[in-house]
Amino acid sequence: MGVLSTENVLTIHDLSIDDIYLTLDTARSFKEVNDRTIKKLPTLRGRTVVNVFLEPSTRTRTSFEIAAKRLSADAINFSASTSSTTKGESLVDTAKTLDAMDCDLVIIRHSYAGSPKIFADNVRANVINAGDGKHQHPTQALLDLYTMREHFGHIEGLKVAIVGDVVHSRVFGSLAPALKKLGAEVTAIAPATLLPAHPEVLGAKVSTDLDANLGDFDVIYLLRIQQERIERSPIPSLREYAVFYGLNAGRMARLKEGAIVMHPGPVNRGVELSSDVADNARSLVLDQVNAGVAVRMALMYLLLGGQDGTIA
Repeated sequence: MGVLSTENVLTIHDLSIDDIYLTLDTARSFKEVNDRTIKKLPTLRGRTVVNVFLEPSTRTRTSFEIAAKRLSADAINFSASTSSTTKGESLVDTAKTLDAMDCDLVIIRHSYAGSPKIFADNVRANVINAGDGKHQHPTQALLDLYTMREHFGHIEGLKVAIVGDVVHSRVFGSLAPALKKLGAEVTAIAPATLLPAHPEVLGAKVSTDLDANLGDFDVIYLLRIQQERIERSPIPSLREYAVFYGLNAGRMARLKEGAIVMHPGPVNRGVELSSDVADNARSLVLDQVNAGVAVRMALMYLLLGGQDGTIA
């Protein structure tokens, strides 16, 4: 088993092509472990993983906690409501406090872009970014790549449409360059008000018309409207947005044979996806959730135990 070329995973750019494929291959091994009746491994026994979630999360936080516990690490949860940040403590002081406790791995989610870098600069532990503002969400990109690769057998050559609130999305910020790096073709589709000024920097083509080339894509990846990050409404209404950019039964019928539907969650039914599409067999939303545990186990293993650990 190999070793990652980086000590921290703060952005998807920290990972080389070899790092990405090593993570995906390792995740496949852990997926087999997760399918067992007894899912626990001794790999990270004695290691301490601290989940610092200073922004709301269900899937990501739970996934990291399960991943740590299945590797027998001691998992500690640290939330905004119970942290001293509510008393005015700075991120630097929070990081130094955790560092003084000799933890081994810090998982951080924060509403401010760059927060994981602040932690990485102030702790000796490895750091994984679990989402920072509108910036990056590298583990989401990895689990999405895993899901696509397991379904199609490859990523190179896939045509992927990422539809929705592109400008506010850290998922897009990580997934688009990751797909491009692995040889996929990415198209960002959204109203002009939800597109960044230069999406080509992240390796994506651009369109404002979902219906124009709907049948050309292998993957339709829907993004949620990030209402909590929007100061002024960029669209007239969610209802109008759903008419032009929501994936419904009519649009579903026009997808190419074998195309799949993905979404990072949480899904707003009736906006990005109609209920019949969300529950369709071609929707891999729950496969993504399942992949998240294996991918995060793989990253923890490669960062903390990959040099001398074994998967049994």
